[in-house]
Amino acid sequence: MSTAAPNESPPLRESKGARLCRRWMPALLFILFAALLAGCTTRWRLRSEQPAVALQWPYQPSAAKLTYERSLTGFAASATTAAKLSAVVFGTDSADLGAFLLPVAIATGSGGRIAVADLGRRSVHLYVPERERHVALRGAGRDLLETPVGVAFDERDNLYVSDSSGKLLAFDAEGALRFALRAAGGEPLQRPTGIAYSPGRKLLYVADTLAHRIHALTPSGELAFSFGGRGDGAGQFNFPTHLFRSAAGELYVTDALNFRIAIFDEGGRPRGSFGHHGDGSGDLALPKGVAVDGDGVVYVVDGMFDNVQLFDRQGTFLLTVGRRGTDFGELWLPSGAFADGERLYVCDTYNHRVQVFRITPGYGASGDAR
Repeated sequence: MSTAAPNESPPLRESKGARLCRRWMPALLFILFAALLAGCTTRWRLRSEQPAVALQWPYQPSAAKLTYERSLTGFAASATTAAKLSAVVFGTDSADLGAFLLPVAIATGSGGRIAVADLGRRSVHLYVPERERHVALRGAGRDLLETPVGVAFDERDNLYVSDSSGKLLAFDAEGALRFALRAAGGEPLQRPTGIAYSPGRKLLYVADTLAHRIHALTPSGELAFSFGGRGDGAGQFNFPTHLFRSAAGELYVTDALNFRIAIFDEGGRPRGSFGHHGDGSGDLALPKGVAVDGDGVVYVVDGMFDNVQLFDRQGTFLLTVGRRGTDFGELWLPSGAFADGERLYVCDTYNHRVQVFRITPGYGASGDAR
């Protein structure tokens, strides 16, 4: 006789299929998880914007020295189907960590790879286009980036990052930390800022702003020599900041509070300078990034004027690009600059972007920029 209560349902019999599912569910979940991991490779692309109309400097009908190409605002992930499914299962990070926050320095390496020092994120964006790979470099352990302000590649795509808190970090081509320096020889780094690399001499040049000196280091971080010292004479500095090595093998230094661009050979010997303080065209008020193209045209970013001024090798003023604003070709507290064989990159810091201009080769030789 049954003892079940009058309103109690008899126990349900588990079907054969349910029993099999219960038995094999852990293995099925493991296989699914392994498949997700195998297919979760996230691919990245440059995030860019372009104006609806063509922009050039000088303006038409003059021939263009610079043509506006695009504005880079960061890197966007385009995940695979498996990665999207993984995001559904495990959740997503809503923070847009691929977007530029305060970009202050940029450099390009082989194969189109790009490094952008992002002061706002306390990291460096490293992008390798041939592998559609983006990684945020932050250092490791006690060698974390705090205020990254300069980046430079060597011929092996090792990346060097200056941190104005007092250190220099070196990463390999994959983004792994190689070493960190807090001194050049026996001299502590006070405020390392601008950096530039010479493939011919295999030397990394580092501006120490508070020491008013430039240090030349080997790729392993050993001090080769230093030059400079505080003053306003030839070979002296008053708070040097940004550096650029030209294709001709000259080192251009933004000598900020001497309001000039100082030029040196790769041995640290002075080769001239130009610039003076003022508020007119060709004057310098807050000089920052400096770059030089293949024709020897010098680009000087000015954070006070919110523009880029072009000069010839002797310092003759040629042209102004930009003004305060947020539109394409306008700038808001710009900082670092870089020129490769074809393009000029300008870190438009407070507009959270890098503006890219295509350079017309052979322009300076014709005198069109004057």
